Amino acid sequence: MTERRRVMFLVDFDNVSTEVIEQALATVYTEYGAVHVRRAYCTAEHAVANAAFMKRLQLRPMVNLAVGKNSTDIALAVDAMDLAVAERPDIAVIVSSDSDFTPLVGRLREKGAWVRGFGQRGKTGDGVVMAYDQFDDLAHREVKLRSAPTSTLAAAAAPAPRRSRQASPLPAQQAQLAEPQAAPKAAVTAAAAKKPASRRSPARKLEPAQAPAPAPAFSEEVEAILQAVPGLRSGDKVELGDAAQQLRKAGLLARTAASTKLFKKHAECFALSPERQPNKVRFVALAAT
Repeated sequence: MTERRRVMFLVDFDNVSTEVIEQALATVYTEYGAVHVRRAYCTAEHAVANAAFMKRLQLRPMVNLAVGKNSTDIALAVDAMDLAVAERPDIAVIVSSDSDFTPLVGRLREKGAWVRGFGQRGKTGDGVVMAYDQFDDLAHREVKLRSAPTSTLAAAAAPAPRRSRQASPLPAQQAQLAEPQAAPKAAVTAAAAKKPASRRSPARKLEPAQAPAPAPAFSEEVEAILQAVPGLRSGDKVELGDAAQQLRKAGLLARTAASTKLFKKHAECFALSPERQPNKVRFVALAAT
């Protein structure tokens, strides 16, 4: 029998959703057969709130009581280097979309580990993907199948009998209610027939002024970007990771190039958000026209 490779699985629990963590662990277990070290780095509040989830996945909670920015990230990085020296893992898996772990990835590689990353789509920047030997950008899928049947049954069970009791008049009452309803309809019809021209004529006069304006002309590169990423034309925000994949597929972006530079080149047409670590892009030229 061939010896199984040793795998350590370290999770930045404050950075990705539980659904993404579960996908990542299932993928690692399927491809490598075993996960020897399973640790989740989180705050005490997250550890208590997700105790059942961690127990089910056999994730060891590494609770960080320190107060300060990136304190959990630092705890993960220190622990990862200790494990790299003591356990000598063949494969090091880091579940996080945070770019702060890029130096750690390089040090683990120097220690002889093959480093694989998992991130949550929409949070992962271009530079994070290129740092790892292999990186999987997983989509967070909200499962609503459990709550939907409950709400549907509750809505169907209670209101039906109450409405039938309140809205079921006798035949004589129905005849009486029918007569007053006919009168307003006739009055509205007569009132509408008296003034048909005064209400329609303004709309006809405004038709030439409401003619659509000609589409603005953009540079050839901007037009090529819009063709490669059709979702931008509507003016809605598009995930930066999805846009980068479509641009690479269209040959507009090199594999190692960052999509943020391409969009910043045409800042008058595209807006990135948030400002510090952008993960979305929007076509803003439509708002100016």
